[in-house]
Amino acid sequence: MKSPKFLVIITALSLQACFSPIALDHAVMAYDQTATEIQSKQLLLNIARAHQHQPLHFTGVSNIAATFNFQFNAGATPALTGEAGALMTPIFGGTVSENPTISIVPIEGEEFTRRLLTPFQENKLTMLLRQGADVDLILRLLAGELRINENGQQHVLNNKSNDVDGYRKFRQAVTHLSSVQDRHTLFVEPLWFDQSWLISEASMTSEQLINVQKEYKVEHLPLSKQLRLTKRVAGHIILTNYDPQLLSNDERIRLNDEADNGSINDVMVDIRGDYPAGELPLHGFFRLRSFYNVLNFIGRDLDDEPELAIDKHPATPSVRENPVHTLAISVSKTEPDDANLSVYYQGFYYAVQAESGYQWNREGFRLLHQIFQMTMADLAQKGAPQITISK
Repeated sequence: MKSPKFLVIITALSLQACFSPIALDHAVMAYDQTATEIQSKQLLLNIARAHQHQPLHFTGVSNIAATFNFQFNAGATPALTGEAGALMTPIFGGTVSENPTISIVPIEGEEFTRRLLTPFQENKLTMLLRQGADVDLILRLLAGELRINENGQQHVLNNKSNDVDGYRKFRQAVTHLSSVQDRHTLFVEPLWFDQSWLISEASMTSEQLINVQKEYKVEHLPLSKQLRLTKRVAGHIILTNYDPQLLSNDERIRLNDEADNGSINDVMVDIRGDYPAGELPLHGFFRLRSFYNVLNFIGRDLDDEPELAIDKHPATPSVRENPVHTLAISVSKTEPDDANLSVYYQGFYYAVQAESGYQWNREGFRLLHQIFQMTMADLAQKGAPQITISK
């Protein structure tokens, strides 16, 4: 028969083994939830700043280090049994202390320029599209303008409501792309093509030729005493309503050369009338803006430049969603009851506007959060002022 002291020790160890993982699990989940909520509130806060023409500013949590101290004690005392016997009653106690250290890095200087002021490039846009996000929502957030060529002239269609005609055509273009996506005929593919170069046979030794053959297809041209080196190359990514591989190699090279002439934040679109969902042919470039300008665009919609209701183009079939606002934010003097998340700034409450049916605004804010994450770099940059808070 085991002694009461032995049973007390075993029970205490068992309680400690169970309690430690439970406490750690709750702490990790709490930190994760808090960090996500802080970042979401920062996004709303900066939309509020943009609305009130104040400077934008972000602060990142670069590191959380928490130390947990678990202490348990156990003992035994005689039970109140009177003269009936000497029964022992175990006594258990314990404490849990937490000592987190949180490092906060203001995003400024070079980091601010790289993350917030640098325009997005095609690879980030296409990454979002390949995750299944709505193409019209992405382009309404990220694209500042659409540049198209008509009759040898370039036209700039601004995604700004004060350019009424350009804004209308821009919205109709992205709405049509939404219909292309809804019909599963939107391709977001790189332009793969064969690139060839001619070099003299005499300019290459046998050893060099062996190394070249590892990456290139080599063809001997005995009449001209030359070598034709051919390599499969991945070019720019374009938005189309057809598989780019259906085009000839020369046509793919021509499209890639045209894309090369664009800016680094341009994304080519090529919707052709002789392919499915080609009711509204479209050829041009979406010019992407920076995250700073994305927030300013949402903030201006609240007062200075409110977006307009734009009907789809007559040639475009019906689409599921075509809301007035890219991301509707409510502004009120009192805290909204139906908002899951709100911030208070300069006398007003800001929240993502609630809606019924398809949650366009929630999807838009979730996408905004994801876009902000895609600007992420290593926050602990050399030279960045860092604030460490020890609790």
